[in-house]
Amino acid sequence: MRLRLGRSAVLLTVASVAAAVGVALSPPIRTVSAEPAGYKQATTVGALFSVSPSGQLESHFCTASVVDSPTGDLIVTAAHCMARYTSGEVAFIPGYSNGQEPFGVWTVTQVIEDQQWTSSSDPDDDFAFLVVRQAGAKAAIEDLTGGETIGLNVSAGQRVKVAGYPDIGDVPVSCANTALEFSPTQYEFDCAGFTDGTSGSPLLTGAGPFRGAGTVIGVIGGYQQGGSTASVSYAARFSTRLAALYKAALAAPRQLS
Repeated sequence: MRLRLGRSAVLLTVASVAAAVGVALSPPIRTVSAEPAGYKQATTVGALFSVSPSGQLESHFCTASVVDSPTGDLIVTAAHCMARYTSGEVAFIPGYSNGQEPFGVWTVTQVIEDQQWTSSSDPDDDFAFLVVRQAGAKAAIEDLTGGETIGLNVSAGQRVKVAGYPDIGDVPVSCANTALEFSPTQYEFDCAGFTDGTSGSPLLTGAGPFRGAGTVIGVIGGYQQGGSTASVSYAARFSTRLAALYKAALAAPRQLS
């Protein structure tokens, strides 16, 4: 039997997350573009690709998603996804499917990870924010895709939708189920098909069809770096350390060109 926490879910907007860690925000007014015809998956979710030294896309290896921010340039994934990579070596393609790039290719310019992860690979801190940019783009990525609200300390027992990109294949898998409590700091999500490559997939509550980004409460990772089987996945629960990391991501200096 898996226990459930007795407290109510605490869903926080980006503004309240920032307020909790002392960041004053003036949220921008964003106009989200129309969804390209034929795309039915969540527009915020996409695949992470390795990039060759010559700048060519190689294979996709993990999943990430766009989160709401004043800068409009943040995505979230599992920290272990970036173990072999640094800025400039990874690109993000939101809405990727069968070679199609409906919102273009976005280069990862900065990787922001929690100190507990970088020092000891603590599974409770297996998350990272990535700053992305596209050369010559006049809009931020969030202007095109929308962005997910961040949820902190959300109790288990929530219905979540999850989509991710297995290493084998060029289309995402998706499933809806209950986020169980594996431990006080970790969720368990039981759905088949979440193989290697789906690390970093967001657990979304309140996500509607098509444009419904919802609230991200964790990403596949954490215990066993997300799970050792394709049918049982894990995710570190977003908490105050995630909020502090979000603050660091907002404060990180951006490239000017």
